[in-house]
Amino acid sequence: MQLLRGLWKILVGVKDALVLLFMLIFFGGLYALLSATPKPATATSGALVLDLRGTLVEQPAQPGTIDTLTGGNPASREYRLRDIVRALDGAARNPSIKAVVLDLDRFAGGGQATLAAAAKAIDGVRAANKPVLAYATGYTDDSYQLAAHASEVWVDPFGAVLLTGPGGSRLYYKGLLDRIGVQTKVYRVGQFKSAVEPYTRTDQSPEARAANQALVDSLWGTWQADVQRARPRAQLATYIADPEQALAKAGGDIAKAALGAGLVDKVGDRVEFGRRIAQIAGEAGDREAGAFKAIPLEGWLAANPENASGQIGVVTIAGEIVDGEAAPGRAGGDTIAKLILNELARNRIKALVVRVDSPGGSVTGSERIREAILEAKRKKLPVVVSMGTYAASGGYWVSTPGDFIFAEPATVTGSIGVFGLLPNFAGTLSKVGLSVDGVKTTPLSGEPDLLRGTSPEFDRLMQAGIDDIYRRFTGLVAQSRNLPVARVDEIGQGRVWSGSTAVGLRLVDKTGGLSDAIAEAARRAKIDPAKARPLYIERAPSLISQFLAGLVQSEEQADAPRDAYSRIARLPEQQMLRAFHDLKAMAEGPAIQVRCLECPIAVTPAPRARGGLMEALLMKLGLERLVL
Repeated sequence: MQLLRGLWKILVGVKDALVLLFMLIFFGGLYALLSATPKPATATSGALVLDLRGTLVEQPAQPGTIDTLTGGNPASREYRLRDIVRALDGAARNPSIKAVVLDLDRFAGGGQATLAAAAKAIDGVRAANKPVLAYATGYTDDSYQLAAHASEVWVDPFGAVLLTGPGGSRLYYKGLLDRIGVQTKVYRVGQFKSAVEPYTRTDQSPEARAANQALVDSLWGTWQADVQRARPRAQLATYIADPEQALAKAGGDIAKAALGAGLVDKVGDRVEFGRRIAQIAGEAGDREAGAFKAIPLEGWLAANPENASGQIGVVTIAGEIVDGEAAPGRAGGDTIAKLILNELARNRIKALVVRVDSPGGSVTGSERIREAILEAKRKKLPVVVSMGTYAASGGYWVSTPGDFIFAEPATVTGSIGVFGLLPNFAGTLSKVGLSVDGVKTTPLSGEPDLLRGTSPEFDRLMQAGIDDIYRRFTGLVAQSRNLPVARVDEIGQGRVWSGSTAVGLRLVDKTGGLSDAIAEAARRAKIDPAKARPLYIERAPSLISQFLAGLVQSEEQADAPRDAYSRIARLPEQQMLRAFHDLKAMAEGPAIQVRCLECPIAVTPAPRARGGLMEALLMKLGLERLVL
């Protein structure tokens, strides 16, 4: 009896503990929801502060519920390009905003074309005779591309400007695969479809090297021209070519070396920077040194919501193109097709703009999206394509219905080619003493046989499928761009081009951004571009996803490096992440793909939510010491 009483006490104690835990989660979650939701800006005037603690993207990824609960999502924040552009455009027009502050201390970068679009909006603020001040401990290529457009660029006395340019090494896996006995069967069309070369070679082919060098040279030339236009007095070329000479002239002080070369305007700490802003925007009411009247980006966006009506529909195709449904950040063929078709059924829009920022992926997913865009043309709506950082391979496939195509000069496009990849583990099995045998009823029974190798019949069938899709791809491009198929084949072959080069090849009609595409669509729909308003065709994130994102990202980039040296030191980690990303894309993707793995997509290492939702709640409540 005494044993039963003791057991009962234990059960009651467990029950009480679970009730307390549930209450902790409930009230912690309620507090987190209220604190994570952006509150409208209350300051009537001051400086708009863009404290960018993450990456700038076309479409932020929506966190998955399970991943967030278990800590599987990156804690690095993603900022939507059009939110940044909208805030900067608003700052240019609003007389109560006296200046714009770019805090780039923890900025993790973005695609070159994406950054160029944001930089153009910064130019708009300056054209309205409003100062833009940038600050960082260290600038690298991405952060400096934005900072160069500011009217004042500040760097910390312990900071630096380190400019490296695009390019770098890539892992080749063939030697490792040979060592473990894995053979890779490659099916492809396209002389330059070098995405598969790491599995078949130990180095770049001459064709791939020439194409890749031409691409990075074009992108680097575009970057330098953009920065030089923004800061014409900067000794940019000299500083890039021989930074050691600039350092020697400054007596070994790298921050002063950047100042002497005209890359920055001021060397000072955060307090000095804050006092400078206070001279323009006014001092804050508190007594903290360097405080100024600030309007946070999140507060401004909450106080100025996006217009929910318009005549020009804009649909975004961002990320890898996959079959079926997908959350924002990946382009699900069914998801995007349904968004377009549902909007067309409402008969609200007069034209369609397709914003593409994708390296491609699934053939069938790309075709599903293309067919939905064609439905807009069947309804006699003008279709204009706007290319972001990437619109290659499958990203170009979905662009072919466009009546007119815009691309940024630094857009990576083309990659008109198809490939497939299958491994063969026969050698691996033999190394450990395993063998394989079986029976067949047809030549294709058990194919693809990854245990002892594919049959000649399957190989011929697979290659025929690749050839057929390539013919369809080049045919679509030839028809939409009014080019001979032979010419498309010549400039196709899987080769990747920059946007500025693609104009000369007639793959693109004109260089320009999203606003140019909206204006062109309005003109084609016989609407005054000055009166045209975009209607963004997208699925609004659920309340639970907003809550989870705000909760877990509340401490984002807490340990992100601020100095330029540490950021560059993370590049090897980035290269390894890119290698794993490529392997995952190959392993999990469809057998036949229209994907541009040559595109220099940055996979940025980011701090992670270490313990998922539970730790985030405890941190909100100040109980992080309880986390094991």
